[in-house]
Amino acid sequence: MRFSELAAAYERLEATKKRLEMRVILVEMLRPLRPPDLGRVLYLSQGMLRPEYEGVELGVADSLARKAVALATHVPEAEVARRTKEVGDLGSTVGRLLEEQSRLATDDPLTVAGVYHELEAIAAAKGAGSQEVKVRILTDLLGRATPVEGKFLVRFVLGTLRVGVREMTILDALTEVYADGSKPARLRIESAFNLSSDLRLIADALVEGGLASLDRIGLEVGRPVRPMLAEREPSLDEVLKRMDGRAAVEYKYDGLRVQAHIARDGTVRLFSRRLEETSAQFPELVRDLPKAVTHLPAIVEGECVPIDPETDEIRPFQEVSRRRGRKHDLEKAESEIPVCLFLFDVLLSGETAVWEKDLPDRRAVLASIVRPGERVRLATQRVVTTTEEATAFLDEAIAAGGEGLMAKSLAVGSSYHAGARGFWWIKYKRDYTVGLTDSIDGVVVGGFQGRGRRAGQYGAFLLASYDPAKDRFESFCKVGTGFDDAAMAAMPPRLHRFLAPEKPPEVESGIVPDQWFRPGVVLEVRGAELTLSPVHRAALGAIRPEVGFALRFPRFTGRIREEKGPTDATTALELVEMYRSQVRQATAEPAESPPEKE
Repeated sequence: MRFSELAAAYERLEATKKRLEMRVILVEMLRPLRPPDLGRVLYLSQGMLRPEYEGVELGVADSLARKAVALATHVPEAEVARRTKEVGDLGSTVGRLLEEQSRLATDDPLTVAGVYHELEAIAAAKGAGSQEVKVRILTDLLGRATPVEGKFLVRFVLGTLRVGVREMTILDALTEVYADGSKPARLRIESAFNLSSDLRLIADALVEGGLASLDRIGLEVGRPVRPMLAEREPSLDEVLKRMDGRAAVEYKYDGLRVQAHIARDGTVRLFSRRLEETSAQFPELVRDLPKAVTHLPAIVEGECVPIDPETDEIRPFQEVSRRRGRKHDLEKAESEIPVCLFLFDVLLSGETAVWEKDLPDRRAVLASIVRPGERVRLATQRVVTTTEEATAFLDEAIAAGGEGLMAKSLAVGSSYHAGARGFWWIKYKRDYTVGLTDSIDGVVVGGFQGRGRRAGQYGAFLLASYDPAKDRFESFCKVGTGFDDAAMAAMPPRLHRFLAPEKPPEVESGIVPDQWFRPGVVLEVRGAELTLSPVHRAALGAIRPEVGFALRFPRFTGRIREEKGPTDATTALELVEMYRSQVRQATAEPAESPPEKE
């Protein structure tokens, strides 16, 4: 496949905001492809070279890309910078520069295979002299590129592809290309993806033997499974009703979710909720897991929480969050912020996949293969049948340092539903029964210029929830309260790589911020209540036509959910359930909130 064909498809994708049109474009692009180009195109279209869990990064900063553009176009770097500031996007800048030069068609056109190989070389360049290597490779590619190819090459290396394509839309397209487009086929393909987290693996299997080939895709140590997620209920009575009067309840630990893969030889890889490898940040878990888990290979899941080394008490989440992403002084961090991994599930034991077993059977397997110790233990669990028993357990969990409880179904069918959110698992905090004091995880999609003391910097941010059915991010609040000076100053560098010159196609909002961002950073916020709003788009039409949800009096909790990707944010359906669970819903319909000032 020529790279120009792929770039042309990206141009069409960028021009539409409609998911159905995106699907048509993707179907047309993917239908003629076969491995290995098929896998390359799927990765490239997500802005990646390999699955996210492999952590392959190009390591090309704006300055390096700008230098390569200057060399390839023979335009001074200062001029490239000036024009980029005007346009707001280096990719568009190089496209215009190449267009102005009216290049003749080359006898050596770029191919997807060739571009992919060169991008792999950029990612592989490490150590002394690596920056020069990266610039040279990118300069050579741009020297052979057409304007449209150059535009998307630069965007790719900077991580700003901006074509609005996400995994769920790609799965829709694969269902059209390799199956009958039906809902059962789509669910089957998505289930295989949730178990493997690798679109290339799924597509190659479909090419080889259609839907039947997906049955051969199983668990593999070192390849993370997309985590099973929980729903909410407003009261313990409702929780038990959902569970048919009997549930396994566990402490809800306030920490970092960890999926641990332990190979037969004792090699350990740890993955976060968003499938990023975190092994380096927790060397003590890497050391202790092979001793604690007795039946290898194994895949187990748990919550990593900070522990007071003197009292063995659970410490606040903010302490363990300081371990995440840390690359230096790891020994110091290990001694100052010790952690414990409380295991609550097992997916693989020995050579036996157990994820399809019901929860009671998985818990029995987990208990039989874990030798609890200082760093690795079993999550506290109890079976309850009454609200009184559940309330007593909740009190116990909170007293022990938890933030609530997790209720899990014991019924037939309570297997591990990878990547799915449902009422097989329900999370509950005491404050769910007192208005809307539960937190909401929102994706930053916009920024507003500050005033007064915050003049010259951001003063607030536009947050959005995620709607998996539409594969869209929909605004629900504008938040500026809760940020101290240090937290606000830290936001621009964190958000820089997500800057967008215009509203991203996957974002829906009736409010226009001063600066748009592509979904990437997730913040935890709290508020007084959810109200109906004519300007926000979250769960639009769920209660009334053309009306979405807004969070009243939002406040940043100080917690940046680094362990969550944008699609792990609070969903539209969750907002609907939270709205309906508010105490005053039982007696009166809340009034619509006035439009927010733009």
